[in-house]
Amino acid sequence: MGTSDKAARLASAPVDADLFRSVLGNFASGVTIVTAMDDGEPVGLTAQSFTSLSLDPPLVMFCPKLTSTSWPRIEHAGHFAANILAEGQESLGMSFAKSGGDKFADVGWSAGLSGAPLLDGVLAYIDCQIEAVHPGGDHQIVIGRVLHLAADAGRKPLVYFRSAFESLRPRA
Repeated sequence: MGTSDKAARLASAPVDADLFRSVLGNFASGVTIVTAMDDGEPVGLTAQSFTSLSLDPPLVMFCPKLTSTSWPRIEHAGHFAANILAEGQESLGMSFAKSGGDKFADVGWSAGLSGAPLLDGVLAYIDCQIEAVHPGGDHQIVIGRVLHLAADAGRKPLVYFRSAFESLRPRA
């Protein structure tokens, strides 16, 4: 079997969704709450699919689900802040992961340069202007141009690993 035949066979082979989720669950990621101000009202969602994209220009990206009710409001705002959660902020991550309700009840925040809510007590924030949005299967790929950012270097991140929140352990 030639290389192109093998590649065609592999490209057409179905990938089981449960296996895909299980295998990719072994890749640990940070946890962010993406926020924006839409028509004077704060809106947000939890996203673990967040990463840096480019240093020059400074770009980041995150990937909201197509079924998200918060994403269209963030897109309408034209800006967002990625609030990187710290250890101990599991309940905050869970509350923004749910659809509906007042996600900002009892959550302290201040407006960032873009106007997006910067949540109190997070490990870091990255305040952005939406640069581009691309289709990505059952998600959107959102690219943001970084306007301002800051971090609290004395804390550790909240990590998502194998479908659960985890903490980093100290080095031995």
